[in-house]
Amino acid sequence: MNYHSRSPAELRDIRDDLRIRYDELKKAGLKLDITRGKPSPEQLDLSNELLHLPGDDFRAPGGTDCRNYGGVDGLLPLREVFGPLFGVAPENLVAGGNASLEIMHDLTVFGLLHGAVGGSKPWSAGPIKFLCPVPGYDRHFAISQSYGIEMIPVPMRPDGPDVDVCAELVARDESIKGMWLVPTYSNPTGATVTDEVARALLSMKAADDFRIYWDNAYAVHTLVDSPPEPLRILELAEQAGHPDRVYALGSTSKITFAGAGVAFFGASTANLDWYREHLSIKTIGPDKVNQLRHLRFFPDTDSVHAHMARHREILAPKFNLVLDILDDRLSSSKVAAWSRPEGGYFISVDVLDGTATRTVALAREAGIALTAAGATFPYKRDPNDTNIRLAPSFPGLDELRVAMDGFATCTLLAATESMLEQDS
Repeated sequence: MNYHSRSPAELRDIRDDLRIRYDELKKAGLKLDITRGKPSPEQLDLSNELLHLPGDDFRAPGGTDCRNYGGVDGLLPLREVFGPLFGVAPENLVAGGNASLEIMHDLTVFGLLHGAVGGSKPWSAGPIKFLCPVPGYDRHFAISQSYGIEMIPVPMRPDGPDVDVCAELVARDESIKGMWLVPTYSNPTGATVTDEVARALLSMKAADDFRIYWDNAYAVHTLVDSPPEPLRILELAEQAGHPDRVYALGSTSKITFAGAGVAFFGASTANLDWYREHLSIKTIGPDKVNQLRHLRFFPDTDSVHAHMARHREILAPKFNLVLDILDDRLSSSKVAAWSRPEGGYFISVDVLDGTATRTVALAREAGIALTAAGATFPYKRDPNDTNIRLAPSFPGLDELRVAMDGFATCTLLAATESMLEQDS
């Protein structure tokens, strides 16, 4: 039933029925958590062979003793395996520690303290702003907020950020030094940046030290048979005449072990030289034993794709279940809309304006932990209080079914309450 076509009396009856259902939900004593996109234990089990690698053979191809210092760029053979997955040539790729988030943090701090390639002074010498596609990734926003970087929201569309808005902003304001972007199966909407949008972002007039953080966290995390080919973003940047504009990032964090993977950073030669200069102050080199472990586990690019197909077998039924419940419980009411991602780790739900906070609170009281309302916006301020990020990956199917049915009840109850308040 379309709630918007119902009379106040009918809405009161619906609300009362939902309250009964909600009270039963609370009595169930649930303790369910769908707040973050963590791999499930079954997904982590797929990589358990890593626990026995590399064994007694600690030398990489070429003879490098991985137990010792050095090699700030990481193992070349591993970069040759993962470079094609991120659309970056191995010579323009650095393999680091376990977290690409750490690299993004370092890049930002290095820019603040030392200035980026092409700039005349450190970013911190004046006002600094970053463009933030919304809804977006809360940990990107946390880095910016931690260092006092002003965040400017820009709309995220199905083909990527709104290019016209971005171009207008950076053309008139040279204090805009960065832009956060998850280009493939973005967090949380699942949108993928098209070649056309990428070229426009790379060509627009901006400060010489403006950087796009191309955080390709879900480059191979597909739920469909034909995933998009990775854009060769550094080559596109060079063709656009701005070879230093892109910081390309990725990791194995949701490919192997979330807390013990390998992160990658791709950039122009000038950017890499700059990065190595500052990185060498904080480290003599990455954990090459872990890199060797991953190289033995993934001898070539095809082996990564085969491994991700096994992830898909676990994840796809969970995403399908969530979408089925959303369709069944919420479609006819017209009080919510949601993304239908073809990959990544999230489903983005837009509930009735002004009800996201109430929906999350109702769910929490019923024992269902959701990502906080506003988390997908800078400063945790969703101007319309509408977006909620769902993370289906971690729970089992039975728990996920209960959680999503409860979420639907909370969404409908919050909507009826809001509509009745507006009518009163």
